[in-house]
Amino acid sequence: MNKDFFKTTKILDGGMGQELLARGMKPKGTLWSANALVDEKYHNLILDIHNDFIKSGADVIVTTTFTTRRKRLRENGLEDQFKYLNQKACEIAQKAKSNNPNVKIAGGLPPQDLTYEEDKRSEEDIIKDHSELAEILNPFIDFFYFDVWSSIKEIKCGIEAIKKFNKPYLVGVHISEGNSLPSGEKVSEINAIITENCLGIILACVSPENYENNLDEIQKLKVPYGFKLNGFITTRPIGGYTSQYKENDGSNPNSFLGQRKDLDPKKISIFAKKFKEYGATILGGCCETNPSHIKAIAKIK
Repeated sequence: MNKDFFKTTKILDGGMGQELLARGMKPKGTLWSANALVDEKYHNLILDIHNDFIKSGADVIVTTTFTTRRKRLRENGLEDQFKYLNQKACEIAQKAKSNNPNVKIAGGLPPQDLTYEEDKRSEEDIIKDHSELAEILNPFIDFFYFDVWSSIKEIKCGIEAIKKFNKPYLVGVHISEGNSLPSGEKVSEINAIITENCLGIILACVSPENYENNLDEIQKLKVPYGFKLNGFITTRPIGGYTSQYKENDGSNPNSFLGQRKDLDPKKISIFAKKFKEYGATILGGCCETNPSHIKAIAKIK
């Protein structure tokens, strides 16, 4: 794959998990999007959403692997399906690509412990978990995507975990609020650890306002940069995301993160246009953004 891919404007897809729920997938435990892989009746729904994002102008689709990490499957008594579920996610993405050969598949490597929180486990454990998932994704994908990570340590571990594949990667980091990752580090500090295989760095699952608040830091990056914007009111609820998710028995995350009603396609395109003018070349959506949002963003490409 051309390592200059994101040096010209490219469109990423929107949020798969929340779109599955919006289209009728029933939540189950803490599986979130993984439930659409566990229950075969939702497989075509995943495919439909991939296709709809592509029709809306997405140049890249992300595998539906955010909650197929071992930890989340273990919580739901499904760890024995780890390989099958991750392979199935890739096969569905491949099917969407088969009719759209120019579309790239990003192999989503989610945080292997908690979401929106720093992984404080040992580097050895983090590398092991990412290596195991990367091994499954590798044959099906064009590049790896570090999907909503929270610390530089995790990025270092991710780079080490995928090194043997010599495949490009896109870094997606999260900032819940303020100007630092959950680890307390600045976005620009990532410059010091990335390798020649890095395609770019994005702020992932962040509000447009939060991205705007971090423009100074983002513009210090030495590789292409951009965003996957979300439509949640917050990603830092009282008590923390993980405890709220478990207390709500894995219900729709917007029940405790909130769902913005003001962020319609027109408004998100206004933000995207502004951020593009400030140098962003990687434009996309995350949770609570649907194909209509991506279509609006794609119009400014």
